Amino acid sequence: AAAPIWPTAMPPPIQENPTANAAAIYFHAGVPPAAAPAASWANNGETDAAPNTSAAALAVGFSCIGGGIAVGQIGAAAMGAMSENPELSGKALPFAGLAEGICLWGFLVGLLILIL
Repeated sequence: AAAPIWPTAMPPPIQENPTANAAAIYFHAGVPPAAAPAASWANNGETDAAPNTSAAALAVGFSCIGGGIAVGQIGAAAMGAMSENPELSGKALPFAGLAEGICLWGFLVGLLILIL
């Protein structure tokens, strides 16, 4: 007599749902199911949020450092120009605002990295 395909302790699967039957055979054969990737409750089920937060921190940090250097240079030049000609105060202020806009764009990029 030929050896049975199925072990005697386990009945053969029902062929109406092959996917569920294959999982049942796999589990009953003594092989544990594959482990799912580790997820925690803190990051809403995602496996790792560190690259996103690091990229956002770098975007905001570098843009704020660059904006601060630019505002320092522009502010020094604007004060020197206004000391010689006080009428230039209204013309120098928008340049400082443009340099501060660099920080704002860096913040928006960091926010988009975290959201998307």
